[in-house]
Amino acid sequence: MTTRAFAAIEPPEPPPCIDHLIVLAADLASGVQWCERQLGVTPAAGGEHPLMGTHNRLLNISSPAHPRAYLELIAIQQGATKTIPGGAKRWFDMDDSRLQRQVAQHGPQLIHWVAAVPDMVARCAALAAQGLDRGAIISASRATPEGLLQWQVTLRTDGQRLMDGCLPTLIQWGATHPCANLPASGLQLHRLTLRHPQMAALQAACAALGLLPQVVLEAAPAPELLAQLGTARGPVCLTSRPDMDARRAV
Repeated sequence: MTTRAFAAIEPPEPPPCIDHLIVLAADLASGVQWCERQLGVTPAAGGEHPLMGTHNRLLNISSPAHPRAYLELIAIQQGATKTIPGGAKRWFDMDDSRLQRQVAQHGPQLIHWVAAVPDMVARCAALAAQGLDRGAIISASRATPEGLLQWQVTLRTDGQRLMDGCLPTLIQWGATHPCANLPASGLQLHRLTLRHPQMAALQAACAALGLLPQVVLEAAPAPELLAQLGTARGPVCLTSRPDMDARRAV
């Protein structure tokens, strides 16, 4: 009887999907208070990003439609010095003075979202073909009680989000995704809507990334991100518009 060796079959990578929402706070303490006030829950512990001089707290918002989604509450870490070389700006426009003033005046704010993609090089090339520079692919990590969390993420040297935050930053995780160790929060992401005056360009970009119909696109005179969440208190809608109520009816 002869025996044959079979090559191990790697599990397929998940398709492009909504990975997480970015809520910017002036500091994590005020961010936690905002979260408890608006969503009725306390975010789980996060960690520090030495590369950027930032730190975070996390909330599991996974749902049947978005099984790997979470919310990242992020702030510049006071006293920390970012180590990213070349004088690059922090991610997500966190060094932008106008955005900092908005958050200081109105409190923590939904500013951006991140999409997980299986082939970052190909997805960045697809955006570049449309004249969109998503930035370089860099490696990042942070320590957790479960071990080192590692990922690759796109980053422009100017730190810009692009299309007023509606065009996602791209991420590809290592062996572990944050949701694997995040406790259930009682929150679920139901829908992410992107509103923008340049709808044709945004639609083409999201299609090139394989993110349709996971996100809802609407033409609007002013840019806005709307995240509809289910909570124990009922539906909550987070908005990127600082002049709008974060608890606007869904």
